[in-house]
Amino acid sequence: MDTSLYVGSTNNLEKRLHEHNNLKSGAHYTKIRRPVTLKYFETYETYTEVRKREAELQNWKREKKLELINKNKNKH
Repeated sequence: MDTSLYVGSTNNLEKRLHEHNNLKSGAHYTKIRRPVTLKYFETYETYTEVRKREAELQNWKREKKLELINKNKNKH
């Protein structure tokens, strides 16, 4: 079982999760680490905001990502 933390963005979360887990069109990173489970998400109004936040999270160390996930576990 893969325990890596993938950060990505989409405008249709349900569809993207399906793609990651079931289709050849899912990101290569997730395709070889199935099943993919959603641990955390955020919503933004603009694509610019999304890309900025995605880049920020991708640069975080695993421990910091896990803190964010655990801190918000029951909010969604």
